Amino acid sequence: MVVAMIRHIVLLELTEDSTDADADAIVQALSTLPDRIPSIRSYLFGRDLGLAEGNVDVGAVEDFDDVAGYEAYRDHEAHKQVIAEYIKPVLASRHAIQYEY
Repeated sequence: MVVAMIRHIVLLELTEDSTDADADAIVQALSTLPDRIPSIRSYLFGRDLGLAEGNVDVGAVEDFDDVAGYEAYRDHEAHKQVIAEYIKPVLASRHAIQYEY
């Protein structure tokens, strides 16, 4: 029996006037989420290394056991706080996808 998991990928482009400190603060805030949200099974994130032009600034890949686990993460107050306090103030664009694997 194959059990499908849910993968969520998010890519963040920050505003032109954002700073390295803003991106670092986002990454630091993201690093706190696995200990605060039990439904996260795997959480990888980081800043772009600047190896190619046109890349976004911050990316994250999260895995969950099922849709309910993703929804628990999406709706969790700790996640909403990171978005409100660290991401939205410097966000130019966001792209995301969730898929089964």
